[in-house]
Amino acid sequence: MFAFYLANGTLDMELLEDIDYRPALMQFGSPLEMVFTIFTNVLEIDENGLVINEGDAQVRAAQWIRHYCDPSYVVDPPFQPWETELAGP
Repeated sequence: MFAFYLANGTLDMELLEDIDYRPALMQFGSPLEMVFTIFTNVLEIDENGLVINEGDAQVRAAQWIRHYCDPSYVVDPPFQPWETELAGP
């Protein structure tokens, strides 16, 4: 669902209400890659393979998008290094 909301322009409507983030993210690959990095790094899955915090992961990704599109927006709490760390090969 996350990718659907992201591509549809309806990810976290309250936080991103007046921001059309899609052109900014789709212009270059790195911003979109960071959105998915944050989402998947924050996402937690229980021992049964069920996602237990999709909403939290969506909010953190939306905060990054908001800051990317509006540098005056302050992410609270600030991102931790593990949230933005890209997985290597």
